[in-house]
Amino acid sequence: MTDQRPPLPPFTLESAIQKVRAAEDGWNSRNPEKVSLAYTPDSSWRNRSEFIDGRDAIVEFLDRKWRKELEYRLIKELWAYTDNHIAVRFAYEWHDEDGNWFRSYGNENWSFDDNGLMSKRYACINDISIQEDDRLFHWPQGRRPDDHPGLSALGL
Repeated sequence: MTDQRPPLPPFTLESAIQKVRAAEDGWNSRNPEKVSLAYTPDSSWRNRSEFIDGRDAIVEFLDRKWRKELEYRLIKELWAYTDNHIAVRFAYEWHDEDGNWFRSYGNENWSFDDNGLMSKRYACINDISIQEDDRLFHWPQGRRPDDHPGLSALGL
């Protein structure tokens, strides 16, 4: 039996928005094993300058990422979609072990198989240092509340 991760391609505007929110919710869970299940077993990533292949490597990467990026909160926004591809822009806020805050901005290009599992993920990300007073993402750890503004509404 093949795992499916609806919504499935080909994407419509509505289903692409649902897919983006599901990805955001998964990453905000900060659960590497759960997040990895949204990807094909042989999924291929480029994240910044790092190349990652397969679910085991995804789990290892995310575990390492969230040990470094403390109090991680992410917002993703649909940029474009077609058939089995989605492009998003995103921002996330986090601090390091010394209490220095950052906002990371980026873009991702995604490709999905017929079962709605992501087979390719290419991410370009830049970090800027921010003051704690400049933070914009203040919800409790976990899923972003539905009434919390998205990137465009925050002027990002």
